Amino acid sequence: MKTLLIVDDDTAHRTMLKANLAAAGYAILEAEDGDLVLPMLAEHEVDLILLDLKMERMDGLETIRELRGRGRMEPVIVITAFSSVESAVKAMKEGALDYVTKPVDIEALKLTLARALDLAHLKAENQELKQRLGEQFDFGNIIGRSPAMQRVFETLALVAPSDATVLITGESGTGKELIATALHHNSGRKDGPFIKVNCAALHENLLESELFGHERGAFTGAEKRRVGRFELASGGTLFLDEIGDMSPQTQAKILRVLQEGELERLGGNATIRVDVRLVAATHQDLQAMVEKGSFRQDLFFRLSVVPIELPPLRDRPDDIPALAGFFLTRYAKKNKKDLRGFHPQAMLLLSRYAWPGNIRELENTVERAVILCLGEQITPRELPPQMVPEDFQDGQSKSPAVGTGQTLKDLEREAIRATLKQTGGNKSRCAKLLGIARQTLLNKIKEYKL
Repeated sequence: MKTLLIVDDDTAHRTMLKANLAAAGYAILEAEDGDLVLPMLAEHEVDLILLDLKMERMDGLETIRELRGRGRMEPVIVITAFSSVESAVKAMKEGALDYVTKPVDIEALKLTLARALDLAHLKAENQELKQRLGEQFDFGNIIGRSPAMQRVFETLALVAPSDATVLITGESGTGKELIATALHHNSGRKDGPFIKVNCAALHENLLESELFGHERGAFTGAEKRRVGRFELASGGTLFLDEIGDMSPQTQAKILRVLQEGELERLGGNATIRVDVRLVAATHQDLQAMVEKGSFRQDLFFRLSVVPIELPPLRDRPDDIPALAGFFLTRYAKKNKKDLRGFHPQAMLLLSRYAWPGNIRELENTVERAVILCLGEQITPRELPPQMVPEDFQDGQSKSPAVGTGQTLKDLEREAIRATLKQTGGNKSRCAKLLGIARQTLLNKIKEYKL
């Protein structure tokens, strides 16, 4: 039940509102003037304040200013005479959500209250999520402003504190290991071990020994006991990359660990208890593998308690400037080069490329460009041939058009427009990403009428 505080120095009007709104299912508190609001809030939890604007000791506007000045963010709906709507508008500028006019239409008031309470609830949820994302969750080197990546971040913030098993899917090079690392470092197990195993990199026999360990003499060459990765990860997180590449036998053993929290080393009889959070990743379609019988359905369900699908880079082009800038900074420092960023034409070519190798390919491309660059900016000359139009050579176009019907100025204009959009109109950040002076950017914006 939502609690309303009705603030009105007209006793009869206040009583009428109380009767109607109580009948509508609200709990009602009353205050006869604005100066009583803060004391009431100190003693009671209130979901919304219904505030008359004209009162004897402290009017509505002054009351709102006092509330906001004290950091009180309870939603406020003001009541005003029809002839004083201008005062209601002033109240909304001070922080009121909405207003109703006298004589009050009760049915309209109920709708206004419902909308205001829903909006306040959404704002509170949004604020809580932003706090979790911004303060409690450290994304490390995960970069993404696109809507697709923001959805990934929201899921990460919600699931990271839990012990839920997570299955990360996505094409090769989309950053699955970064996501797994972020999950561990933002969990209750962050002080425990974080152990990684690439299942595709090991032969099946070696993979079983790697995961579960072995006793001395378990097989030829097993000269001493080996502790497996599950044991090493106990109290922390085990990340199994490319989990779709393991045999049914190994799948069955992993399922047992997930179900029972115990295992035996190869060649051993002792049952060993482990406390491990499992995060798995694959570029394969496990659901299709289940239907073909090459992956256990029961293990699939155990792994995908919380599925996270990473979008390919071609589906998030707005993130390319920020990612490219991040890698430029990293490799310029590594190679001891003083680079100012990307020429607009180079940035546009990067943004238009399909990136079949995703973020890993972008990183390699930027590292190569940094090594090859002899000037202060990365230009199309330093990009791989497949990214540059055929008629573009040595920084010049043989014909007026680069691409279909576009001149170099067209490319530059589009690069600046795209980067401005990516930075939310922040000209300083835009200039930094493009590797040009802020004044140069301002001149270009004026020239191209952006």
